Amino acid sequence: MQKTWNNKAWFMVLPVLVLVAFSAVIPLMTVVNYSVQDTFGNNEFFWAGTSWFTDVLQSDRFWDALQRNLLFSGIILAIEIPLGILIALNMPKKGLGVPVCLVLMALPLLIPWNVVGTIWQVFGRVDIGLLGYTMAALGIEYNYVNNVFDAWVTLIVMDIWHWTSLVVLLCYAGLASIPDAYYQAAKIDGASRWAVFRYIQLPKMKRVLLIAFLLRFMDSFMIYTEPFVITGGGPGNATTFLSIDLVKTAIGQFDLGPAAALSLIYFLIILLLSWIFYTVMTNSDAQN
Repeated sequence: MQKTWNNKAWFMVLPVLVLVAFSAVIPLMTVVNYSVQDTFGNNEFFWAGTSWFTDVLQSDRFWDALQRNLLFSGIILAIEIPLGILIALNMPKKGLGVPVCLVLMALPLLIPWNVVGTIWQVFGRVDIGLLGYTMAALGIEYNYVNNVFDAWVTLIVMDIWHWTSLVVLLCYAGLASIPDAYYQAAKIDGASRWAVFRYIQLPKMKRVLLIAFLLRFMDSFMIYTEPFVITGGGPGNATTFLSIDLVKTAIGQFDLGPAAALSLIYFLIILLLSWIFYTVMTNSDAQN
């Protein structure tokens, strides 16, 4: 008997495909078009080939911004992932404390990015901010506007406050999925707290940690709103990440060709690094 295929399901997916085409594919092709052309106005374009990509890759401005992005993402991942695991391990597993802790953890995630930047901009001001006033009262010189180290510390602490909750919630979901039988067996064997974490909890959290790692890397690497609101990319260019440099090139200087080339290079870097992280972590999980 020949099996018949029902293709009506494709009509259900068609609206999604159309939406993706208009929201992602068409804008992407527009950027690709701008990246290989030049214009002098009046909607007249001239073929430029790969010259914009060459200019971007040979620019010290691009490599400096890329180094800042990598440094910022590395610091964020090195702090938020272990901190999120530690908080999730110490959250209550039963009782009234569970919903209370989950709600408290979710609150920072509900605040829009521009509001987070405004909160920390006011919070850290030396004249009216609580953090700035406290630092001054303690005799600590703190000014994120003029001091590079203070600006970086402010952005890092702000991001930790805002996004560690995401890691906590993902890790807590992974811990909640572990059956009690595993803990009972470990208790019978007299396993230590570290042994329970190493051989039971950590392996069960690997999937959610992969998700947390990728989400936090991509978001931290594409950060724009918070540093733009707090420092504006300063002092000098100390917190000018690729995203801020891209906006300055596209809107501030109105160099559409270099901005389009930079955005495509930016996109490919994120895609490549995410693929590397995913491959390494999944291969490690398969070997174990």
